[in-house]
Amino acid sequence: MEVKLWNDKREREMYENFAELYAIIKATEKLEKAYVRDIISSAEYEAECLKLIAHFKTLSSSLKDTIPSIERFADTYKMDCPAALNRLVTSGVPATVEHRAAAAASATTSAAAVAECTQNFITAMDSLKLNMVAVDQVHPLLSDLSTSLNKLSFLPPDFVGRVKLKEWIARLSKMGAADELTEQQARQLHFDLESSYNSFMAALPNAGT
Repeated sequence: MEVKLWNDKREREMYENFAELYAIIKATEKLEKAYVRDIISSAEYEAECLKLIAHFKTLSSSLKDTIPSIERFADTYKMDCPAALNRLVTSGVPATVEHRAAAAASATTSAAAVAECTQNFITAMDSLKLNMVAVDQVHPLLSDLSTSLNKLSFLPPDFVGRVKLKEWIARLSKMGAADELTEQQARQLHFDLESSYNSFMAALPNAGT
């Protein structure tokens, strides 16, 4: 005896939509796993993922009254598809798009930190040229420069600029706020800053390319 799942055209349409939603979630789960395992290329993955996300958005929107929670739908039909739910419900964009956005954000952050370091180097060197040699004038400038250098992950821990700054900050910390650098000390600090700045510029990613 054939069992009817629906009593009218409306119910039939609803179950067909349920089946389509089920298929989209399952297909997305398989696609995510294939991408993670390098079975398909990034371009193929992105094209297919965009299609599935578009279908999902259209279908879930039309089913929002019947299925208010996609997670509950997946749970009801015992769908073990965490990657698909993350991609379709939480993220809403392909993993490749997420990676590009993260890389762009990282590059922007790095560019801002490089600009900050450059500015701090120049400020410190200019201040010495203007004979701002009191400890309470020099120390904050070197501290700011040291902090900005520490934000740059591409610089090695033993980067000459970091080492020199650490030495100078330690030396200044032992002096009084009103104490002033001698002409010889100021000249040496300027030389150390200038050589550190040149090393910093040479260490920048893609420098000279």
